[in-house]
Amino acid sequence: MSSAAALCATDRARLLDRLERESFDCVVIGGGISGAGVARAASQRGWRVALLEAHDFSSGTSSRSSKLIHGGLRYLAMGDVALVRKTALERKQIFRMAPHLCERRWMIVPARSYAALLAIRAGVVAYEKLGAVEGADLHRNWSAEDLAREEPAIDTRRYKHACVYREYLTDDSQLVIANLRSAAALGAAVLNHAPVEAILRDGSTASGVEATCALSGRRVRVRARCVINATGPWVEAVRRLEDPGAPPLLHLSKGVHVVVSAERLPVREMVICNTRDRRSIFVIRRGDVVYLGTTDTTYAPGPNPWPEIEREDVEYLLEPAARTFRSQALRPEDVIAAWAGLRPLIAEPGKAPAEISRRDEVLVGPAGVVTMAGGKLTGYRPMAVETVRRAAEVCGLRLAPDPEEDPPLPGGDFDGDLAALEAKLVRETHLSERCVARLARLHGTDTREIARLGSEPLVSGAPLLASEVEWAVRVEGAATLEDLLYRRLRSVWTVPETRATATEPASVRMAKLLGWSEERRREEVQRVSARLASELAFLAG
Repeated sequence: MSSAAALCATDRARLLDRLERESFDCVVIGGGISGAGVARAASQRGWRVALLEAHDFSSGTSSRSSKLIHGGLRYLAMGDVALVRKTALERKQIFRMAPHLCERRWMIVPARSYAALLAIRAGVVAYEKLGAVEGADLHRNWSAEDLAREEPAIDTRRYKHACVYREYLTDDSQLVIANLRSAAALGAAVLNHAPVEAILRDGSTASGVEATCALSGRRVRVRARCVINATGPWVEAVRRLEDPGAPPLLHLSKGVHVVVSAERLPVREMVICNTRDRRSIFVIRRGDVVYLGTTDTTYAPGPNPWPEIEREDVEYLLEPAARTFRSQALRPEDVIAAWAGLRPLIAEPGKAPAEISRRDEVLVGPAGVVTMAGGKLTGYRPMAVETVRRAAEVCGLRLAPDPEEDPPLPGGDFDGDLAALEAKLVRETHLSERCVARLARLHGTDTREIARLGSEPLVSGAPLLASEVEWAVRVEGAATLEDLLYRRLRSVWTVPETRATATEPASVRMAKLLGWSEERRREEVQRVSARLASELAFLAG
């Protein structure tokens, strides 16, 4: 197991020593996709980088998305051509760097009439031109017969046509981890569960941060010439550490997704459904489950790692399925898992969340703290580079030249043919096709390393390996049971039959790796069990 690109949770004390001892060029606050992208971009350009995350890497917005690398076709209707062009083109770059985390899939837009098909096609053609789509990835027009053959779950009595175009499915949390591992391989000091509580100053200029390790209670002062705030929904709270009078910046929007069994809703690809209020939601197959999302409603209480999932959110997402698919209407009781996250949108007074642009913005505070806000998952790389360049201007730091080509992320060193990689991994590892299919879409070629650690199942009959626990702790920085199940194994949402059975064996293995007492282990189990129950609390409503 290579330590070069590792985020090892057993090395926390050594890493805290390093953070206290060294002086860095920049310290990044926030370990979601924005912060991970900045840490990697800055490290690639020769900076000494530290990154601190208050909870776990990707524990906020960056593990609660629709898990799509997409340009945002609907934003064309809003007139946001520049955003769509940037993100549509960016899909190619992410696919090249991490094809296992940018899986080619067809997005199906059903149409009730030929006129409706032509209208949809016009938007898709413009979208493809902005994204320089070509060859086999260009859109297709399907008849009712095509639909019945390719996506038989769709009700062809209602929908006689469909426009089908290419999008990319990802695992958002693993995309964050891969970027952080890449930064660590370049020398970045990366630590989760370390909330920043103060901005250090040299006179009136920010000179670092003070943080506390949430697991040990140890306080550290991290000195850096530049401080970058990349905390997503928590951007305003960090801005107030620098400037208590900082004006409001964000409009928080809650996005809920619900998961049902693929047996209950047997779609094969990805489908866009229309809601009664004329929004669009995605219906996406992932292994043995299908998820539907997302809602887009104002969230006034403020930043919350775990926004509430209300029964009305669930009913809103399930209702369009009855008008789109042949299966019986879905009920809340059919939902086997659910998640909710917050989008940190740049506020546009007078607009509803669905109408607000997903643009990004880079701000500089009175002490020189550089804040990045807004943006989309797909556009994280150019946003990160823009932020680093702005930080260099503010702090007077030099940047090494941009890399000629962004190298692959960990696990992404193959030709992009995921099916061929899976077949090869099945032969090499002797793991089941189901297990390899899941692992390859999380870890790519690193699946080989995980298999070398052992092929013992974590839970009998499930595609989870016990060796994934060691990989998550020693390579991906998982420090709590929640980190493991929610953001490394991803089992609570994508392998929901293990929600009850995986908790105990996973906790026992983590306890051995991290030296937990039996009391600590039980606390971890109780915390995860309570979290799992809260996600389905709407069933009692």
